[in-house]
Amino acid sequence: MTVHHTMPTAPELVWFKSSYSTGNGGECVEVAAAAIRVHIRDSKQTSGPVLTVSTNAWTGFVGLVAS
Repeated sequence: MTVHHTMPTAPELVWFKSSYSTGNGGECVEVAAAAIRVHIRDSKQTSGPVLTVSTNAWTGFVGLVAS
């Protein structure tokens, strides 16, 4: 699994907040899916660091936390 800590420059990224995030400003993450990568960031620091993983890595992660 390759993990990149990058700030994507692609303006076409559409970010959405996790459905598990609370509305009271707690621990929230946002995700933006691209063709072969998934970008993850802290919703409170939208100009901060972005974690970028392959779609396979993201699918594996979601599968683990959903079970």
